[in-house]
Amino acid sequence: MATKTNFISNGKKYYRLTYDIGIDANGKRIRKQFIGKSRKEAERKKLDYINKMNSGIKDAKNMWLAQTLKSWLFEVVKMSGNIKPTTFARYEGLYRNYIENSPIGPISLDKLEPIQIQRYYNKLFRQGKSSSQINYINKFLKQFLNYAVDCGYILKNPCSGKKISIPRENSNTVVEKNIPVFTDEELSKIVSADNCKIKYIALFSLATGMRRGEIIGLKESDIDYTSKEIHIKRSVATTTIFDDENKKSKQTIIQEPKSKNSKRTIPLPLSLTKIIKSAIKIKKSEKLKAGNSYTKDYLNYIFLSQQGNLINAGNLDKTWTKFLRELNIPHKKFHALRHTYATKQFENNIPLKTVSMLLGHSSIEITANIYTHVLKKEKEKSVDLLSTIKTMV
Repeated sequence: MATKTNFISNGKKYYRLTYDIGIDANGKRIRKQFIGKSRKEAERKKLDYINKMNSGIKDAKNMWLAQTLKSWLFEVVKMSGNIKPTTFARYEGLYRNYIENSPIGPISLDKLEPIQIQRYYNKLFRQGKSSSQINYINKFLKQFLNYAVDCGYILKNPCSGKKISIPRENSNTVVEKNIPVFTDEELSKIVSADNCKIKYIALFSLATGMRRGEIIGLKESDIDYTSKEIHIKRSVATTTIFDDENKKSKQTIIQEPKSKNSKRTIPLPLSLTKIIKSAIKIKKSEKLKAGNSYTKDYLNYIFLSQQGNLINAGNLDKTWTKFLRELNIPHKKFHALRHTYATKQFENNIPLKTVSMLLGHSSIEITANIYTHVLKKEKEKSVDLLSTIKTMV
């Protein structure tokens, strides 16, 4: 039996249905067309559309993933006023590097399926992206798709539940984490180096486990010599800033610490008191030398540039690299000092929860995951109790 049709396009026969969806400004009816190879297919499309409309789902046929996500990122997330510049810069990087020109970018929201996202993640994994990086991309994409559900663009989030599996190495393959730390010999070289600003910043991290941005964000008023405490209230970061026209530039800014737990109070090691005073002495000397060209906006900060500005992260990295080279120490990122601090705490039997609080991690699980190998080694040092008990005759 021939399939009944009522519409021809490009020489091919189809069945077309129409549905009134409203009235325009001139009082004319607005109609939507549904075209199928048969009447049954056209009716199915019409019914699907009506069901979506009744469920509050908007027509997302021409809402492409990359295009709509960009609008959400710059018009909703950026303008919310509750996102840190560094976080927004990371989000923008995720969009630009993994969504904008990706295989899933041109797909309309109503056609986006979990299997398409899964295939893209699998491709990234085969190209060498780590499971943690893909998981971060997925969290970002999931956040946007939750917004799309709330707006009625889609009925369900294709990233929610167990629809997506983050690619991982075979469970039988043990991947040893390589957490860079300084050896005792290297630490001795750093401590014995000629006194200078980068040395004092390094010793600060080594003595407290503070992040680089937290150290250069410290003010003299954050040091309580009476209670022997350091109050960590802010962080300094060099990041990409987008202006009102979304033009980007690199700026060094002051912002809230990394997480809620990062805003914390930690003990002031006795060894740091002299270092702080020496660092302030350097600042005063540079201020005197710079004269009127010295910036007056940050006078209470302990560590500043020679002109009194906030220290640029890129410049600090260059100074750090030069410092290690002069000491004949193989290069490690500045963050390795923080890892060294944590490792030494565990080696001295400081409880996991205490170390996590000192580091300002958002949860104890994060600390445990980062330093799994260290904790494992410390457990292996536990005493074989039975071997210490003398056999009674």
